[in-house]
Amino acid sequence: MDQSALNALLKGLIRTWENEVAEFKQADKDYSTNDIGKYFSALSNEANLRGQERAWLVFGVSNKTRGVVGTNYRSESERLHSLKQQVAQSTEPSITFRDIHELKHVDGRVLLFEIPAAPRGIPISWKGHYHARAGESLVSLGLDKLDEIRQQTLAQDWSAQLVPGASLADLDEAALTRAREAFAKKYANRFSSNVVMGWPLRTFLDRARINQDGKITRTALLLLGKPEAAWHLSPHPAQMTWKLEGAERAYQHFAPPFLLTTTELYQRIRNIQLRLLPQDELLPIEISKYDQKIVLEALHNCIAHQDYTRNGRVLVIEQPDRLVFENEGSFYEGEPDDYMEGNHTPRRYRNPFLAQAMAELNMIDTMGYGIHDMYVGQARRYFPLPDYDLQSPDSVKLTLYGGVVDPAYSRLLIQKTDLPLADVLALDRVQKKLPIPDEALTRLRRAGLIEGRKPNLSVSASVAKATADKVDYIRNRPQDDEFYAKLLTDYLEKFGQASRAEINRLLLDKLSDALSEKQKYIKISSLLTKLRRRKVIVNTGSDTASCWKLTKRT
Repeated sequence: MDQSALNALLKGLIRTWENEVAEFKQADKDYSTNDIGKYFSALSNEANLRGQERAWLVFGVSNKTRGVVGTNYRSESERLHSLKQQVAQSTEPSITFRDIHELKHVDGRVLLFEIPAAPRGIPISWKGHYHARAGESLVSLGLDKLDEIRQQTLAQDWSAQLVPGASLADLDEAALTRAREAFAKKYANRFSSNVVMGWPLRTFLDRARINQDGKITRTALLLLGKPEAAWHLSPHPAQMTWKLEGAERAYQHFAPPFLLTTTELYQRIRNIQLRLLPQDELLPIEISKYDQKIVLEALHNCIAHQDYTRNGRVLVIEQPDRLVFENEGSFYEGEPDDYMEGNHTPRRYRNPFLAQAMAELNMIDTMGYGIHDMYVGQARRYFPLPDYDLQSPDSVKLTLYGGVVDPAYSRLLIQKTDLPLADVLALDRVQKKLPIPDEALTRLRRAGLIEGRKPNLSVSASVAKATADKVDYIRNRPQDDEFYAKLLTDYLEKFGQASRAEINRLLLDKLSDALSEKQKYIKISSLLTKLRRRKVIVNTGSDTASCWKLTKRT
C-alpha cells in the first residue's frame, strides 16, 4: 500500500476503534514479542470466526486519546521485518504477518501489522496456547470458539474422517518412529526427544494432529498406515505411481505409509550428476539432475492437495530431461503465480486435516512457501524454473526440469547471483519463449539482460560473457615487477634467505594465468637477475644450490 492508502486505512480503523479484529498500542521503543504473539493468535482466530480476511495490530496510537503519537518500535527496517520469522517460529501451524506497513504520519511513525485470518478448520496458537478477544480484552480461546473453528471443515474434509474398523495395529512401526523423530525435531525448543519418544502412542498421534481422540483417521492411514491396511480407504486408492518414459520404460506403485514411501519413490528417479556448462564457455559445474528437497516438496504437495474423492492416484512421470507431477483436483487456492515470490498465504485447504498433520511432521508448511522454495531452489541450481499446467480443470501438472533449456540463461544465473527473483522469473519465461509483462521487459532491457524484439526475445549471452571476461581479466592481468619484487624482499626481510625452490613457491601462483609454466619460470629468473644487478639481493650459494639474501645482510 502507498502512504495515502495506509493513511485512509488508519483513519477507518480508528473510526471503528478497537474490536475483536483490531488492536491499538502506543508501543514506544520496546514491546514484548511474546505479547505480540498472543495478539497475533487472538486476532487471527477472531478474523476467522467473523469471516474477515485479515486483522490489524497497530502501533503508535494512544489508547486514551485515540490519536497518533508515533512509535520507535524497531526503527531499523531489517530488525522490524525479522519479527515475521520470530512469529512464524512459535505459531502452530507456522504462520506470520502478511505484511508490516510503515506509515509516516504527520504526527509520528505508525506501524500496521497485517494479520491473516486463521485457515478454515485450523485455529492458530502461540507457544502452544490459543488466544481470543472478548471486546478489547485478550483472553484464552474458549472451547466453544475452538470447536467452531475446528468444525468448519471437518464434515466435508475427506482426510479428517474416521475409519471404522481401523486400529493402531494398522499403523507401520517404522513410520511411527520416523513420525516421532520428525515431530521432536520440529518442536525441539519445547520437548526433548526422549519426552516425545516416551509418550503413549495415542497421546503422540493426538498431539501431532493425526488422529482424533485416539481414533484412526484417513490421514493416519495415508501417512503412517501399513501397505496391507490401505483397503480401509477403498474405493479411494491410496497410491503413488512412478513411471519412466523414453528409450526405456518402467513403472512402480507405492502404497502407504507415505511418510516413508515418498523417499522410496524419489530413489527410483535417475538422479545422475550433470556437467552444467561446456569447458570452453565457463568452468564446468557438477550438479545433480534433481534436488531431493525440491522433488519431495513437489511430491508432498501432491499428496496434501490431492482430491481423494476422485479416486485417482498421484503420478510422477520421469522423462529424459524433466519430471512431471500430476494430482487429481484443481489448483485449490488462487493461482500458482500468487505463491512464486513467497508473499501469499493460503486461507483454505482441500484437505486441512491432512495438511496440518503433514506440517506437524515437517513434510510441508502451511504458509504457501513451498512453491516459492521450489522456484528459488531451481534458480540456485541454474536450471529452468518449474511450470504449472492447469489446462485441465480436474488436475494439476507440475513440470520440474532436470537440464538446461538455454545455456545463456544458466550462464547468466551463475555470473549474476544477486538477481531478484522477479527478474529470474521473467528471464525464465524469455528462455521458454513465453511473453513477459511490458514492465519486466523494460527493466530487463535497461539492465542489458535480454536482447531482440518482441516476440523474438532472448536472454543476452553478452552479459554473462562480459562478466566472465572481467573475471578472466583479473586472473590473467600481469602485475608490474615492483609488485613481485616487494613480495620477495618482504620474504627475505622476515626469513633472512631463500632457495630458488622457495622463491618459486612464493611467486608462481601469483603470476598471470596467461603465462605457461615455462614462461612463469623464466619470469622469475629475469626478476632475480634484475634485482641482483640493482644490488638489492645477492646469491650467496651456487648456481645449482642458490641461497638468496638481501644485499644489506651480506
